[in-house]
Amino acid sequence: MASLSSRTLILLTLLSLAATIQSHNITDILSAFPDYSLYNSYLTQTRLADEINTHQTITVLVFNNAAISALAAKHPLSVIKNALSLHVLLDYYDAPKLHKISDGSVLTTTLYQTTGHAPGNLGFVNITDLQGGKVGFGSAAPGSKLDSSYTKSVKQIPYNISVLEISAPVIAPGILTAPAPSASDINITALLEKAGAKKFASLIVSTGVIKTYQSAADKGLTIFAPNDEAFKAKGVPDLSKLTNAELVSILQYHAIAGYSPIGSLKTSKAPISTLATNGAGKYDLTVTTAGDQVTLHTGVGSSRVADTVLDSTPVAIFTVDNVLLPSELFGKSPSPAPGPAPVSAPSPAPVLAPGPASVEAPSPLAASPPAPPSETPGGAPADAPSAESANSTSGNGAGHVASPALLMTVLVTLSAAAISSIVLS
Repeated sequence: MASLSSRTLILLTLLSLAATIQSHNITDILSAFPDYSLYNSYLTQTRLADEINTHQTITVLVFNNAAISALAAKHPLSVIKNALSLHVLLDYYDAPKLHKISDGSVLTTTLYQTTGHAPGNLGFVNITDLQGGKVGFGSAAPGSKLDSSYTKSVKQIPYNISVLEISAPVIAPGILTAPAPSASDINITALLEKAGAKKFASLIVSTGVIKTYQSAADKGLTIFAPNDEAFKAKGVPDLSKLTNAELVSILQYHAIAGYSPIGSLKTSKAPISTLATNGAGKYDLTVTTAGDQVTLHTGVGSSRVADTVLDSTPVAIFTVDNVLLPSELFGKSPSPAPGPAPVSAPSPAPVLAPGPASVEAPSPLAASPPAPPSETPGGAPADAPSAESANSTSGNGAGHVASPALLMTVLVTLSAAAISSIVLS
């Protein structure tokens, strides 16, 4: 009996782990429902889809195309983002839970509350069981009415994500009338100086890169600004010894032409082009995520994304712990590889005494010694791989789980084996 209980416990643990590693993609979920195609489109445009996909436990309240069309009319994308983020609940609710709310009513936190744009309790939604099978939704602001109600369940992955349809949008007071910030009105240098990146702010002004940032801002801009301490770190090049073109490339390398809030960065898989990217060089970044920590990799080094300075569609500004050094300018080269061992010529064969017309032939190996291996200007063999690329290859190889799907397969196999063992016992 003890053995059976132990095996049962192992089985339950494996199944629990399998459930834990399940992930969700709100875009894929909603793509199966044409009635929410416009809603789905706005989740993508505002990057809210990325935010939703990074949360392990979440509920999304959706409404049909007609309702989202009426909500989005005459409002800029930044206002639409705030309105939709109020419909993303940071808890799991399905139909049974809605009808079993303690005391009949609850205030639940939304994604809007985490933006810092919601004063007081405007970032909360009131959910009330109205009895008779009806559940109402409304703003948690005092005096607000329950203007929306639960319509139907759309999709659940317990207890990971739940998608519920409601009859109408939940509107918090002032959420649609708040002035939308204009990218041209954002004082980038002032925000950077306040965030402790004065050196970086000074450099983008003195080089004129600030104009590049400002011209890109209207269509989307993300900046990774090193803090002042980052410029004092060991290994940072002497900026005074760089050409103006090199310094401009470094500063442009710290920005992306596009709006990428932290949720988008967490879901990035492919290399990301920067403002420095051109035909002569990739100048790209790659991103890795561990929990809530996001790290940028340049091919020379890496840097943690430290703090969010601004997240206001279409501009995002972050501080980073280290100066980002592109491999195109600072690629590391390994020590020169040893040249081939010199070839020693064999002793010449004995020569017979010459006849009247004989001449001693020279040894075929008595040539000049072999030429040294060709070198790059930095002293590294021309075809030798860089140390960074070698490290990168090893870092992404053994020792890391290839994908959640592989881990799921392993867990399912172990679970099946445990079930067989229990049955046979």
